[in-house]
Amino acid sequence: MSRFRVLFKSTAVRLSALYILLFAICAATLVFYVTAMSERLLTGQIRDAVRQEVEQVQRAYDTGGMNLLLRTMERRARQPGANLYIIAGPSGDILAGNVASVQPGVFEEIGWTSAPFAYQRYTDSGVVRRHRAIANIFVLDNGLRILIGRDLGDPERFRLLVRQALMVALAIMGLGAIIIWFAIGRNALKRIDRMSDASKKIMAGDLSQRLPVGGSGDEFDRLSMSLNTMLERIEKLDEGLRQVSDNIAHDLKTPLTRLRNKAADALDISDGETRRTALEGIISESDQLIRTFNALLMISRVEAGSVAAEMTPVELSAIVSDSAELYEPAAEEAGLGLSSSIEPDVEVQGNRELIGQAIFNLLDNAIKYSSDTEGAGKVSLKLSRRPDGICLSVADHGPGVPADRRDDVVKRFVRLDESRSKPGTGLGLSLVEAVMELHNGRLELSDTDPDKPEQRGLTVSMIFPAKAA
Repeated sequence: MSRFRVLFKSTAVRLSALYILLFAICAATLVFYVTAMSERLLTGQIRDAVRQEVEQVQRAYDTGGMNLLLRTMERRARQPGANLYIIAGPSGDILAGNVASVQPGVFEEIGWTSAPFAYQRYTDSGVVRRHRAIANIFVLDNGLRILIGRDLGDPERFRLLVRQALMVALAIMGLGAIIIWFAIGRNALKRIDRMSDASKKIMAGDLSQRLPVGGSGDEFDRLSMSLNTMLERIEKLDEGLRQVSDNIAHDLKTPLTRLRNKAADALDISDGETRRTALEGIISESDQLIRTFNALLMISRVEAGSVAAEMTPVELSAIVSDSAELYEPAAEEAGLGLSSSIEPDVEVQGNRELIGQAIFNLLDNAIKYSSDTEGAGKVSLKLSRRPDGICLSVADHGPGVPADRRDDVVKRFVRLDESRSKPGTGLGLSLVEAVMELHNGRLELSDTDPDKPEQRGLTVSMIFPAKAA
């Protein structure tokens, strides 16, 4: 019983019950209206038939007098399905006819009876049965009253038949509606229970749980898919937060310790120039920490989507061209060449600042990791349209990244240089990946030259969606 109460609290079930009730009311109203109109039509046809009978009987009386009237009424009364024919005296006593008796007071009216009246009629077996009829009564010159009427059995049977059909139809419809209602409501309750169970596990901290999707594509599935997308986002952000916390504890502990030791050593230095040099080192270490935290803040802003409102049409060709011009001196200083192949008039919907920062990070990494590789040659910057979107790639000929480590290098603070001999925060590719996710694109890592294990290089491609062009 409690489950039925829960079932009836469902909005879908309540709406179904309301629709069923409204449909039943409309169906009943329509059937009663059709029944009344049909009965009125049949009654009208009966009145026309009786009126014609009266005219013919009066014509027989006018033509042949009482004898022809009696013969005409007797002949008509014997026909199958005959009308009611009665000859009554001035006081209303039945003198002749095919009716045993009529309701008292019927002969007091002249013309059409004001309402259907009851009468008794002889059957072939001699049994008297009660019926209802309407009639037209007229008076002859000699005072005799003639009643010609018609039984209302056909209209009443039609009305009864239609109403019985209505009751049966409504009963079947009601039973079917209840069965469907219960089945749908029960299924809905089961799905809600499964969603509730999954929600409890999620609230308990298990973010890997997902709401069930039945595959029907109804509102429950759409809600579940939306919430699952949200849960995936929350799980990713939560995992990123835990990862950042762990990495901060490990990766920032060393520079902070080094910074403290330098500050402590500076206190013991009496020589002004040496102390100045020590303080400059402390400032340099501090700047590096500030850059790290700025990078973390930028990644957090991008992943949170706080800059999504700043999306505008951006000429990507111009940004790539400016980036190549800006980094060309840095590449030459590192002993590398910087080549570019830029397709003109390429536009995307995006954030100019973030896209520029992502390109700077890729160029900076390419130059940094290629400068110590003998024969690295050059860094290539390419922008082109592809069937699957717009591709912006930066390729170098450095040591590259093993295929089994490519998922790791986009994580925060992850660096393949375990010795930390090269400057950097390990956040560059993390920022690039976050920028691409914000732009509904993707990041692809591949070997520049797979045939050279020592100088296979790394090609990082930013793929923007084609519809953004």
